[in-house]
Parts: sequence; C-alpha cells; structure tokens
Amino acid sequence: MVISNKPLRFILATFVACLPITSFANPETDSTKVQTEVTHEAVAEGHHEGAHAEPTDVKSKIKGFINHHVLDSHDFTFTQDDVTGKHYGFSLPVILWDNGLHIFSSAKFEHGHAVAESDGSYYKINHHDGKIYRTDASGTITEDEKTGHPTNVRPLDFSITKTVVSILAAALLMFLLFSSLARSYAKNGGIASGAGRIFEPIVIYVRDEIAIPNIGVKHYKKYMSYLLTIFFFILFLNLFGLTPLGINATGNLTITFSLAILTFLVTNFTANKDYWGHIFWMPGVPKLMRIVLAPIELLGIFIKPFSLMIRLYANIFAGHIVLMSIIGLMFIFKSWIGSSLSFGLSFVLSILEILVAFLQAYIFTMLSALYFGSAVQEHGHEEAHV
Repeated sequence: MVISNKPLRFILATFVACLPITSFANPETDSTKVQTEVTHEAVAEGHHEGAHAEPTDVKSKIKGFINHHVLDSHDFTFTQDDVTGKHYGFSLPVILWDNGLHIFSSAKFEHGHAVAESDGSYYKINHHDGKIYRTDASGTITEDEKTGHPTNVRPLDFSITKTVVSILAAALLMFLLFSSLARSYAKNGGIASGAGRIFEPIVIYVRDEIAIPNIGVKHYKKYMSYLLTIFFFILFLNLFGLTPLGINATGNLTITFSLAILTFLVTNFTANKDYWGHIFWMPGVPKLMRIVLAPIELLGIFIKPFSLMIRLYANIFAGHIVLMSIIGLMFIFKSWIGSSLSFGLSFVLSILEILVAFLQAYIFTMLSALYFGSAVQEHGHEEAHV
C-alpha cells in the first residue's frame, strides 16, 4: 500500500500547527474558590497583597493567563484541577544569593501563593513581575507609592527557570545533532547520513547565501561557527515557543540582549583598521564633515545590536500575545460561530508563527553576517587620497 506524500505532509503540518493551539502549559493558577479564599485572608490580616487579588471575570482571567504565559517561570505546569486547585507538572530548583547561598525547590512557593523559608530567610514571588523578593514570615511585599515597584530586597537569582531549561535543551540538541553530522562525514567520506541529512542543506544555505555574500570568500570561514550556532539556537528556541510547554525564551528581552551583545563583541573585536578608520575619520569627505560624521558613525556601532535585540524580541513576543489573545476569544464568544472563527484564525496564525520562527533566525544571522562583513572589508588605499 502506497501513501502519497502530500496528504502525509498536510497531516504533519496540521499537527505541528495545532501544538500552540492546544497549549496547556502554565494554566491560570487560581480557581474562583482559591481566589476568594486568598482575598478574604489577605483582607482579614490587613496585607497589602489583598488589593491585588487575581480577578475572576473571563476577560481578566484571559489577560492574566497571557501575561503569565509570556513571563518566565520557576516551574512547568501542564494542567490543573480547578476544583481542588491542584497543579500537575514539575518544579525547578531555586538558587538565590542573599547573605549566603540558598537552594530549594520552587514547590515551596506553591505557584506563588506561599512564602518559602530558607535558613531563616523568607522569600515570595511577586505576581506582577514574577521576581523573587525577600519578605517577612507573612509574605508582605510593599510597593513604592509613586512607581508601584516593590521596595523589598531582591536577592541575586541564579534559579533554573523555564527559559534556562529551554536554553540548555537547545544547546544539548544542537550538540547531539551536529556531532552526529560530523561523525557521519568522517565515517562516510563527506556524505551526511541520519538526522544530519535534514540539517546539511540548511548549513550549506547559511554558508553560500548568508556568510559568503556578506562577509566574502576570504574571511567567512572564521565566522561560520558563530553564524551556524546563532541561527540554529534562535531557530530551536523559536520552535520550542510553539510547543505546549509555554516557553517564551526569544520573547524575553534579556535573552535577545545577550545574543545581540555577542554579535556586537564579535564585530568590534575582529574589525580591521579600515573599519575604525571609516568610523572616526571617514575618507573621501571634507575634513569638517568628518568631524560631524564621526559621532554619528560611533553611535551606529551601538544602534546595530540594539536593532537586532528589539527586532527579535518584538516579533516573537507580539506573536505570542496575538496568538494567545485570539485563542482567548473562544472563551469570550461562547458560541460555535465565534469559537470556530477564532480556532480557524489561530490555526492560520500558528502556521505563520512557524514561518516567523525560521524567518527571525534567518534575519538575525544575515544581519550579523552583514556587520561582520563591514568589519573586515578591505578598502582601497586610493580612498584616503580622494
């Protein structure tokens, strides 16, 4: 019996696209019953947190769910029982430095509802920003009246969060895939085999269509390791964000900032003297204009990585917000027509998000290669005499 490839590909694409639609990671942490109890307890005890009890109406619940999805978390929650409030998932280790090292399981926080005690110190997760603050035994977090930011001491947090887990998983996956590809080359005389055959065309594409055209044949090899690493790292993190695990690594500004800083450092530490000469004393223009252009060109050195950071962050973050919002409309419409339309639109956007995952990895890698090319470009000496 022969099965056509086209239906098989359609079924596979449908399954992948439906993954974010069926996402059940990090569901809303409070049922109506639990919220009511928490609110009454906080009011009775006079805690400031009572004023920030989570709302129970559908729209506010959806908004809270979306905010919780895009933020990092100290645990993975797959599902929960709304009646008992029990969560099903697993906790991650919390590692704090606060007058000494504190290591304990995030299960002590009970998904943000309890105060964790470690060696006589008390800590609690702030619901607004997801950060851990030092508190008293009652878990009181005070806020500045003008800014609304917590005034409690915030310890240095080295915890293994969802984002850290996804980064380690992407790194391990890349190591296994490409070490396998390298072994297959050595074993089969330069011919890829196994899973490496899927990624070999992408590696060749990065080399022939991104590295060589933007950097040049002479210098591209010394940047290939970085370009391949950054491309597949961003790609895998983007794809992880479309799974039901609720991971939003590349929609985290600190992650995109770190990636942009790496490109910034590689660009400027490998640049030749012509690169710096064109920044501080641009040839071919009047001397007075050189003085004017020098600070502008110097500012451009920092604008380039900033644009890399914002572009990746904004596209991935906005994609998560839009997709989760449209899924939330199913619970607002409460009709088969509205829910069907929301489901269909979510399906289309899920397909689009897969494209965006590849596209953003390509754009970041391509722009990095472009910056590297400008840093090692060799200019003719005649420019200095123009």
